[in-house]
Amino acid sequence: MATREKVKIPKDNTISRRAFLRGAVSTLAFPYVISSSAMGKAGTIAPSNRITMGCIGVGGWRPGGQGTSDLHGFLGRDGVQVIAVCDVDTVHRNRARDIVNEKYGNKDCSTYNDFRELLARDDIDAVSIVLPDHWHAIPAVIAARAGKDIFSQKPLAYSIAEGRAICDAVKRYGVVWQTGNSMRSSRNVRFVCELVRNGRIGKVHTVKVGLPNVNRVADNGNRIRRETKPTAVPESFDYDMWLGPAPWAPYSPGRCHWNFRWVSDYSGGQITDWAGHYCDVAQWGMGTELTGPIEIEGKGVFPAGSLFDTVENYRFVCKYAEGFTMIVAGRFKDGVRFEGSDGWVFVSAQGIDAHPKSLLDSAIGADEIHLYKSNDHKGNFLDCIRTRSETVSPARVAQRSVSLGHLGLIAIRLGCKLKWNPRKELFVGDCEANRLLSRPMRSPWHL
Repeated sequence: MATREKVKIPKDNTISRRAFLRGAVSTLAFPYVISSSAMGKAGTIAPSNRITMGCIGVGGWRPGGQGTSDLHGFLGRDGVQVIAVCDVDTVHRNRARDIVNEKYGNKDCSTYNDFRELLARDDIDAVSIVLPDHWHAIPAVIAARAGKDIFSQKPLAYSIAEGRAICDAVKRYGVVWQTGNSMRSSRNVRFVCELVRNGRIGKVHTVKVGLPNVNRVADNGNRIRRETKPTAVPESFDYDMWLGPAPWAPYSPGRCHWNFRWVSDYSGGQITDWAGHYCDVAQWGMGTELTGPIEIEGKGVFPAGSLFDTVENYRFVCKYAEGFTMIVAGRFKDGVRFEGSDGWVFVSAQGIDAHPKSLLDSAIGADEIHLYKSNDHKGNFLDCIRTRSETVSPARVAQRSVSLGHLGLIAIRLGCKLKWNPRKELFVGDCEANRLLSRPMRSPWHL
């Protein structure tokens, strides 16, 4: 991660709270006496030293609302103060405002329809971004330019090109980035990846990654709204802003909020959604989290005649220069199975398994490979803001994880075997495939 610029002392010899937070690690290297009144009462953090946050996207793009969930996740921490929320749905925006104000016992939380107004505030240190995939890159790049540290939900971006733009901005402006793939802060995931890295199952030849299918989610709980016919836009909803860089299309309830996941104008479906989790785990275990495959091919079904047009019943195969094959499929059990010459290990959000079973009781020795330890994903982000350290899930790693999903989708769409150069992030000798690495943006939006 790039180093931040040195803090500049204003001409009047005062320094803002925001600048102090950013320069504290480098400037407090000598003995320093701070009064108890400045530090706050025992067991608390003084208001001047709290990390101030703005939350962009605070509604229900899925039942339960990931945006609201992340808001609660930051509100419950003493070292953080949420001071602004932003959402294009007035109902979601006002509900989030009320949650914040109730938490702090005041009416101070500001509300915004346009994220750019929130990002223009100099008194905000960090932001959370919980938006549909097609809206990940633009706010993230603007936030990085504004010097905001960023917690953004996975997948990193709607396309490989947009993900690269995020990575470049994070590096150039020296901001802290945490991707919201919380499995990186799971003890089970870390343990299984350490078993693989330390050769406990021998030489790994195959990694099987199971992701959900669209139909599987739709059938279990009937959570996808089927109202797909055009209708009037609700007065409380800024639909044009919600579309943003995506192509214009008539409004229907089946297109927005939770439902965006199944529309290819806004998302890659379950492949890109869950690649941010399980493909990430697979790459972590194999030590390839900063590279990628060299060959991809796959098959899948794109529903015809439906608004919900993301791929179903998919399977794609990735071959790596490191000598193993990764198979990603909707029909596998959700999770990651590492298969080696001496056994296998499996991990998912539900638990772990192995053969032989004795692997589960083994310990990682002091002289063996130990991976980045985080047991609190949001806490890790906040700690890294204070120390200016890289998080457990930085943008440069998340880019490689979701790239697997994007590469699989492109191979499925084109129906042929593709060769990939992970260093250049380009297909080898295939202009048609390379055109699919990015997508046009609706004016006036651009990166």
